[in-house]
Amino acid sequence: MRIFLDRLYLFAGYAAGAFLLAIFVLMILLSAGRPLGINIPAGDDLVSWCMVATSFLGLAHTFRHGEMIRVGLLIDRLEGRIRHIIEIAALAVGGFFVAFFTYYAVMLTYDSWRFHDMAQGVLPVPLWIPQLGYAGGLIILLVAFIDEFIHVVRGNIPRYEKPKPRTAEEVVEQAIQSGV
Repeated sequence: MRIFLDRLYLFAGYAAGAFLLAIFVLMILLSAGRPLGINIPAGDDLVSWCMVATSFLGLAHTFRHGEMIRVGLLIDRLEGRIRHIIEIAALAVGGFFVAFFTYYAVMLTYDSWRFHDMAQGVLPVPLWIPQLGYAGGLIILLVAFIDEFIHVVRGNIPRYEKPKPRTAEEVVEQAIQSGV
């Protein structure tokens, strides 16, 4: 099961990267095509749908690798059992909110499919198709939250937590990697 879940998160990250690459290609074609008289119908719609897919499909991969924004002002000052309990509570609250958003994203996508809702732009695309990236990304993020919650409840340290730097070089390296 662990291998399957890790591959699911990795696949979601690669899919997000592929949509990011599609945004790049579309934007280049849209920009370079104007002076040449080349027009891509609904190019802006395609870019926006790719942006949504990139954003939401990348969430689980980002979460699992400890790159999601996390305010650790309180929890970083705690140690031992109390920190473990607060970590479980934070995962439970986060999981609840992700489940809430996931439910409504799935219902929105289902309703778009059920009512044959179409995009209003130049390209008449059934809206449930671009909404799959949104709902699918949230489903995978919910799985990641549940996976991590179970892992931490079993007494393990969170996998998304990076080790604290011990030297000045490690502090600088972590800052560079995080983009600070």
